[in-house]
Amino acid sequence: MGAMASPRGGSDGPLPLQMSNPSQQAYISELLSFNLERLHKEPELLRVDGERIRRQMQEVAVGHYRAFIAAADAVQNITHEITAVDEHLKTLIAEIPNLVTGCNDFMDDAQQILEKRQLNRTLLANHSSLLDLLEIPQLMDTCVRNGNYDEALDLEAFVTKLATMHSRLPVIQSLEADVKQTTQALLAQLLQRLKSNIPLPECLRVIGYLRRLAVFNEHEIRLQFLRCREAWLVGIIDDLDRSNPYEYLKRMADCHRVHLFDVVMQYRAIFSDDTSGHEENTDGGLLYSWAMHRISSHLNVLREVLPQITEGPNLAIILDQCMYCGMSLGRVGLDFRGLLPPLFESSVHDLFVRNMSVTVDNFQVV
Repeated sequence: MGAMASPRGGSDGPLPLQMSNPSQQAYISELLSFNLERLHKEPELLRVDGERIRRQMQEVAVGHYRAFIAAADAVQNITHEITAVDEHLKTLIAEIPNLVTGCNDFMDDAQQILEKRQLNRTLLANHSSLLDLLEIPQLMDTCVRNGNYDEALDLEAFVTKLATMHSRLPVIQSLEADVKQTTQALLAQLLQRLKSNIPLPECLRVIGYLRRLAVFNEHEIRLQFLRCREAWLVGIIDDLDRSNPYEYLKRMADCHRVHLFDVVMQYRAIFSDDTSGHEENTDGGLLYSWAMHRISSHLNVLREVLPQITEGPNLAIILDQCMYCGMSLGRVGLDFRGLLPPLFESSVHDLFVRNMSVTVDNFQVV
């Protein structure tokens, strides 16, 4: 009925030429089939139908007013909800850039975490190898303490190679720093060995270790050797008892005869290309200069202590000891016997003068 009311209610005006509604088209076809009397009755019929429909609508509205009120409340609530949703949507749209930024930050953090996790997995896979690397300084220190210098130098060479290949890795840099500290301890221990009473084979091994360390060049190695042997020889002489000038000079002559000779022989055996004392020398005459220093020191001590010798036989014995020392050192080109007569002549003269003075005094008393 509602579908037919619309076309009948609009029968007072001109009919549209085209109607898309099928019910309207059917109603128009039905009107065209009516006679004139039936057409005059059609408005009254439409009015009666309209009244009937309005009464039905009123009855329905009265009978179902609660549903309409509920529907109205629902529409009102929906309107408020839609408004609230719209506000939330606006807030959401405003927060979307922050959400995008947060997501990007989360992705960056997640990527970093993934990279760290991958590094940790790699670390775990190479844990044993890395542990071996980190134990190298301690192992090297143990080798140095126990005198295993070959193994210590092998470890030092290995770490040096690692530092050359992976110089940017912090763990390798830390490892290299620790090994350098141990290397300094090794160097100090080797130099301390040269300051002790060691035979030629031991000297050869120590110099070989110093060359492997590559801390000194060849000239500096020779200089360090002579400095250490000088400290050892001076220590021996300083330990002699100076309260008895006679015994002191005898023992000093024996020390120079034995130990100075040994040092020169060791130097020439270790540094076989040495030509000290010649113009074409390769070490700047280190051995010659050092030997002259030791002989000059010996002569200075003689010059200082000989006046304290008050017995002629003791003076003669000291002269024999010094001449024997000079003869022994002459086998290595350090014969200093020609420098002894002036010292002993002065001492003999002073002794003779003192004894003659005492004799004259005693003669006058008698």
